Amino acid sequence: MFKMLREDVEVVFEQDPAARTYLEVILTYSGLHSIWAHRMAHALYKRKFYFMARVISQVSRFFTGIEIHPGATIGRRFFIDHGMGVVIGETCEIGDNVTVFQGVTLGGTGKEKGKRHPTIKDNALIATGAKVLGSITVGENSKIGAGSVVLKDVPPNSTVVGIPGKVVIRDGKKVEKDLNHCDLPDPTGDRFKALESEINHLRRQLEQVEKERSYEREHSNI
Repeated sequence: MFKMLREDVEVVFEQDPAARTYLEVILTYSGLHSIWAHRMAHALYKRKFYFMARVISQVSRFFTGIEIHPGATIGRRFFIDHGMGVVIGETCEIGDNVTVFQGVTLGGTGKEKGKRHPTIKDNALIATGAKVLGSITVGENSKIGAGSVVLKDVPPNSTVVGIPGKVVIRDGKKVEKDLNHCDLPDPTGDRFKALESEINHLRRQLEQVEKERSYEREHSNI
């Protein structure tokens, strides 16, 4: 346990260039505090001390702004940067060397039972405000872009962006079909084009009617 706690501190120095001293990190990093509180709460949760586990997790949430359910499984060298607004669900499984930023949600969709939260594999990175929802898997070494909403499995070594999340890089190569946004359906634009076509058709009919009336007036005066 002591080795794991020390690793939690060391990963802060590796990931955050603003970290200066061990004392500063231990006393002021809310992400580190929430991880340590979770390790205690999870140990109690596994021993079926559910109430005490929840008390610890809620106290941690109050002081850090980070909500981690005591049932979540978190590996070694987990790093939460800034952290405010991070939510991690009960059946979430997080591997080793995973990094998440503020505002990240690893949650459920509300439609599942049993395993209803994501599995995050080793070395994954989930950027600011991303939402990873449901019993899906984010593969090893993958990255989730800021603000993305991910509802499907992410292959290993991939980068996902957008709402809903789409793979734009896989194994170091761009996935062109996902980047070609001009080919995405645009029902609003299609409707505007249809209305424009109808207006042009009515305008031509009106011009024809005006020509016919003008012709009739000219010949009626003869």
